[in-house]
Amino acid sequence: IAAGASGRNGGFALRGTALSYAEARDRLGAEPAAAVWRMTEAFLDRMAELAGDALRRTGSLKLAAGEGELDELQADYDALRTDGFDVGWVDNLEPALARLYGAAIRHPTDGALQPARWVRRLAAAAAEAGAELSEGDRVEVLDELDADQVVVATDGYTNGLVRELDQSIEPVRGQVVVTEPLPERRFDCPHYARQGFDYWQQTPDRRLVLGGRRDVRLADEFTADEALTEPVQQALEEFAVELLGAPPRITHRWSGIFGQTEDGLPLVGRVPGRDDTWVAAGYSGHGNVLGFASGVLLAQAILGSPAPELAIFEPARLLRT
Repeated sequence: IAAGASGRNGGFALRGTALSYAEARDRLGAEPAAAVWRMTEAFLDRMAELAGDALRRTGSLKLAAGEGELDELQADYDALRTDGFDVGWVDNLEPALARLYGAAIRHPTDGALQPARWVRRLAAAAAEAGAELSEGDRVEVLDELDADQVVVATDGYTNGLVRELDQSIEPVRGQVVVTEPLPERRFDCPHYARQGFDYWQQTPDRRLVLGGRRDVRLADEFTADEALTEPVQQALEEFAVELLGAPPRITHRWSGIFGQTEDGLPLVGRVPGRDDTWVAAGYSGHGNVLGFASGVLLAQAILGSPAPELAIFEPARLLRT
């Protein structure tokens, strides 16, 4: 439990999907995009009720690197304000950030997550409610399972179970470094930029958790291999120096595999052509909140009460039988 990317990620608990809000609005329409955003806000609140000290509601900062990204950030801010969502514009960045980024928007209700603690806490709640949990019992063929309904919810680790999913969910490796505790708190919330190729946060004990930079060898990172690679790890160390002004001591390194879809939205619902098989996967690196929400939405659908938002994530839009 929590051994994969759900426990080994950067610890961001964010509203929305992997799409920027402006992009989601253009692609889905204003009301569907707003409905998904409101849904993730509600599930963030629900996570806070269950997570205890695994979640801190710090807000988050989305930064713009370069003029092109500044325009995208402005469009995102304007769209969120138009639809009535709480968001702030930050012009005066601290000197360490101002050297690298032009501006930022603050999402005040986002959070910083200790992901492994959260997933294990959620598993404990499920067990208390009567769920039977099994670890180390690998499933090779779905037909081997003694179940009326099967949910495939393994995100980037899905390959090999359902042929249709193999064609639509691509595994992607995300790598992270963690520093020793820094002398002072430099970052009060999760930060991210460059479409998620830069992201970092500082933990309560002042360690810097820093991930991304997979674009230095992007083709190599489309893989289910969890090995660490020297080019990405070196790029992350160099990025830490850019942020801090001096090289920190790295104490931990890890990678995790997440699932990416063609359109950046997850697949949540019944697998087409399979009456007894469902999927919740493909969060495209945005799964801490969206994955939790998708589990609840899928459970409701299996029990015969599908939520309207589920239509946006309908697997049939990408899966071919």
